[in-house]
Amino acid sequence: MGTSQTSSGPGGGVPMVPPWVPEPTPSDPPSLEPPAPEAPDQPPTDDSETPAPKGSIPQPTPIAPAGRFYGARLNLGNFARSGDAREMRRGLGHYARTGYGGAHTAARRLGGTASTAESLHRALSGSAGGGSAAGQGSPLDPTLLAGRSAEAVMDAVVEAVRPVDGTLDAEASRAAIHDALAEVLTRYPDADLLNLDPEQRTFAVERYTAIDVFRRFELDVGKTIYEKAPSAVMALSRLKQVRDYVKETVAASFRTLRDAGNAITAGRVQQVVREAIRETFQVFEGFVE
Repeated sequence: MGTSQTSSGPGGGVPMVPPWVPEPTPSDPPSLEPPAPEAPDQPPTDDSETPAPKGSIPQPTPIAPAGRFYGARLNLGNFARSGDAREMRRGLGHYARTGYGGAHTAARRLGGTASTAESLHRALSGSAGGGSAAGQGSPLDPTLLAGRSAEAVMDAVVEAVRPVDGTLDAEASRAAIHDALAEVLTRYPDADLLNLDPEQRTFAVERYTAIDVFRRFELDVGKTIYEKAPSAVMALSRLKQVRDYVKETVAASFRTLRDAGNAITAGRVQQVVREAIRETFQVFEGFVE
């Protein structure tokens, strides 16, 4: 764990959502909440007040202000020195609210997480996913991986799902996929990574999402924790504390969605993951209210 030691995170004056991050498509609307019923006999609104159709391309990306992570770094520095969980939560709150302009923009910034989650779900589906991910000649061809170690299979999944493209996003996502698969095998020791059952696939996607959210956080502001902690060992302990908290919060967001009838299923992975990320960042924002 640790890609942030040489990264100072993005600064101000740049788009909060880089142009290479995938946007929601019409089949992947940004919210799962049902539209409110229209009031009867309501006069039509002016065109400027009419909301964009569900699933349309979002509005132009906001530009990050100068010192966008100042509040996050201030609180996280205090947390690194003291271990005070309240400072950690306030740091996450400023990270979400000022660093990314709120939960909606943060979910857009992590659009690549949702896109990769869909690819991961498909790769782990085996015959249940139509066999395309593990077809003959593909990196996940079972005949090529027969008898290989679990580590070799995990590496093959990483290569198939998130090839190297030279970005830090890809590096972080590749590490998150590997870590998520390792957790799958810890929780389900007899699992076949190339043909997981629905419960196992859901766990893999949820864990990947949580770890990738944390990896983004680490790239953006993790350097502060490394620099302000009393020692390198303590810095790693503090980062693990943040990682565990992010995982708990993301897991709670997915539970909330499942309870509302929005479970992860084929064809809806991106939609559910985007909404879980948005819910997670809304929780973070609440720490600075």
